[in-house]
Amino acid sequence: MTDVNRAVVLLSGGLDSATVLAIARRQGLECFALSVAYGQRHAAELDAAARVAAALGAREHRVMQVDLAGIGGSALTDRGLEVPESATRGIPITYVPARNTMMLALALGWAEVLGATSIFVGVNAVDYSGYPDCRPEFIAAFEALATLATRAGVEGRPLQVQAPLIAWTKAAIIQAGTQLGVDYSMTVSCYQADASGRACGKCDSCRIRRDGFMAAGVTDPTRYV
Repeated sequence: MTDVNRAVVLLSGGLDSATVLAIARRQGLECFALSVAYGQRHAAELDAAARVAAALGAREHRVMQVDLAGIGGSALTDRGLEVPESATRGIPITYVPARNTMMLALALGWAEVLGATSIFVGVNAVDYSGYPDCRPEFIAAFEALATLATRAGVEGRPLQVQAPLIAWTKAAIIQAGTQLGVDYSMTVSCYQADASGRACGKCDSCRIRRDGFMAAGVTDPTRYV
């Protein structure tokens, strides 16, 4: 049976996904948080995800394993590649091939088993690093695929892919999350955070996050190395 009050929320442990979980909870949804250990060098974000899930009242938090490091091609999964510490042009080397497609596919499977009617994901097409799988076109295409690929979709109960932050600035995200009570000190956004979750303060993700707090007029609680 479908439970209209259930949602699967992709939770990386970063600022955006924490805000999305808070938004889904504010809507009264019973949230099942899903994190993915894909071989990322910043694995401290998984510990952050567990903290966020507990603090924001997720019904369950699950971590699934996928070896994207075996594919490589990204500075986030291949330690032989350096994480850029200055702005780059085009799609950066921190882009992980197929990551969002894979994560949404895992969320889709779990959502169907749970009888959930929606998947929440924190992708953003404004203050982001130029990743092709953070665009509205990608979200719409995946939602169409989900309708064709699932029993729920075939039987007339298609799942919706919710990306509430997709057109927001980072400052707007931080302001909204602050109003919803998100403790951003628990989150980890840095691409090369150390084992305790301290940020480098130099990578693209750190720059975007720091600028967002400044623009939002909110004190940055990030712990830096």
